[in-house]
Amino acid sequence: MGETRHFFLTGCASGIAKHLTGVLLGQGHSVFATDVNLEALENAAREGAWPVERVRLRALDVRDADAWENVFAEAVREFGHIDICMNIAGLLLAAWATDQPINEVHSQIDVNVKGVIFGTRVAARHMVLRGKGHIINIASIAGLTPVPGMAVYAATKYAVRAYSISACMELRKKGVYVTAICPASVQTPMLDGQLHNDAADLFYSGYRMLTVDEIEHAIFKRAMRRRPPYEVHVPRLKTKLAKFVDNFPAVGPIFAPLYQWSGRRRQAQRRAEEQRAK
Repeated sequence: MGETRHFFLTGCASGIAKHLTGVLLGQGHSVFATDVNLEALENAAREGAWPVERVRLRALDVRDADAWENVFAEAVREFGHIDICMNIAGLLLAAWATDQPINEVHSQIDVNVKGVIFGTRVAARHMVLRGKGHIINIASIAGLTPVPGMAVYAATKYAVRAYSISACMELRKKGVYVTAICPASVQTPMLDGQLHNDAADLFYSGYRMLTVDEIEHAIFKRAMRRRPPYEVHVPRLKTKLAKFVDNFPAVGPIFAPLYQWSGRRRQAQRRAEEQRAK
């Protein structure tokens, strides 16, 4: 990625953001790493031997707009400026449309949508003043196609994608770019938490899960270009099918049973592996 840069990341205690934090620090960059769970974030830093001179660890509840203002301002004071902000923190709680508890509706919308909007808003204001910067928002394949069993989650990821592309249209002329990353299922603790949830079967479909290394490649090689794209789909073939179903939703019920069968089979295999490991 050339010269060293200053990054601001959310959700760094686990999953994609934890992996990216370690990679960025290994490349010599500085990272302002945040998570709602500071203790888990500190544990991740110790486990990864993150260099204290180039990383700052702070608690951040992405649902709190005032917290965003304060923590991002601290990051600017610490590093002088932020080159790239990655809104990665997310929440997946699968449930059938008739059964999703109200608190889960609120929590997914608050974390996945409001968290990204608050973060993009704060980072964009800082970057516009500098005349340059890049904001990367993690959406999902669920932002490209309807997903039975995850109606609320899919709605939040559609919102993240639409917001990111709309904001990019506004900001590009000011030197600031926004890119939405839309991956298929990624093997992370967030997805592991849905292993025993039958409503999440579609997210376990397909011949394999993406790895955090593949998301790293998509971000570093495809998103972080001199002129960043509006969105990046990972992998290309599966997301093309998702876009097709989005354009022609009536074909969804034709494909869905096959993918649900595949997902349930994979869930059963993973559950059996979990039992054997105990």
